[in-house]
Amino acid sequence: MKPYVLINVAVTADGKMDTFERKGASISSKTDKMRVQQLRAQADAVMVGGHTLLDEDPGLIVKNSELRAQRKDKGLPENPMKVGVVSLADLDPDGDFMTCGPARRVIFTTARTGEEKVRTLSKLGAEVYVLGQERVNLSLALEKLYELGVRQLMVEGGGTLNFELLRQGLVDELTIYVAPKIFGGQTAPTLAAGPGLDAPDAIQLKFVDVQAMNDGGGMLVRYKLHENNVE
Repeated sequence: MKPYVLINVAVTADGKMDTFERKGASISSKTDKMRVQQLRAQADAVMVGGHTLLDEDPGLIVKNSELRAQRKDKGLPENPMKVGVVSLADLDPDGDFMTCGPARRVIFTTARTGEEKVRTLSKLGAEVYVLGQERVNLSLALEKLYELGVRQLMVEGGGTLNFELLRQGLVDELTIYVAPKIFGGQTAPTLAAGPGLDAPDAIQLKFVDVQAMNDGGGMLVRYKLHENNVE
């Protein structure tokens, strides 16, 4: 069993999630940022991949106090579980992922992360699971999250994690905020990275709806994933 997996991303009209500088350039409008907060508040867990985790060190909390209060009224923790997927878990112990909260913290990593680092992260309150030698076994990670009570999982990138989840048929829904701007740049990150696929093996999406956003001139596109995308 696995949770319902939603990938949510914001991209420019040319499909970039950031500039070539990779410093977390703002893409979403104010309305879309609030939508993302609502998605977080509805999720049992929020997941990010290694580059996002180590380079951007996201807090992954629900910033809106009313939304946090609504979670508490339902008997839920203020913030969803934070989940990091990283081959080498060289996290900053004082960084936002580890300290912003309160929130439960789960890290999926590989044998590349030494036992001493695993012990250190565990002592700091993180739940660390070694699932693979070189790369994290994502199917096992999702099974573990289901065991931990996660039914709704929100994925916030980056491109490598997005691609692998999509390629392995583990995604149920994809929402994309498209901003009316162009970043360009061959090295600027895109929604799906990884080695790529041949045209006959392209991942097929099922269009659900599109919504124009009132501020910023962007639009929100929703897709479901076809069931035959499972390897």
